[in-house]
Amino acid sequence: QVQLAESGGGSVQAGGSLRLSCAASGFTYRSYCTAWFRQAPGKEREGVARINGYGATSYADTVKGRFTISRDNAKNTLYLQMNMLKPEDTGMYYCATRGFDCYWDHKDYPYWGQGTQVTVSS
Repeated sequence: QVQLAESGGGSVQAGGSLRLSCAASGFTYRSYCTAWFRQAPGKEREGVARINGYGATSYADTVKGRFTISRDNAKNTLYLQMNMLKPEDTGMYYCATRGFDCYWDHKDYPYWGQGTQVTVSS
């Protein structure tokens, strides 16, 4: 049974940093695409960063240069390092996984964590 559990969210001021973690069980990250999505109140869920089975990464333009996705295969844990945070980064952050290849549409991901809240104040 695939399970994902996010942690590391919190409240920070603009310009600050947070590192999110997503612990997985029931599958191994290195064989699948895993991604971070976020959702602000009243907005659609959007892709932030993703890493495919080969370890190739992609980022949304809004976070490129500020966020870094990585994974520790030994710990079966996915990370999202978020630097230079902005108020518009505020939202619930989710990790999700699917097959080997990655897509940006959240509807392509069958497995989700419960989310962790990130709040950035100006």
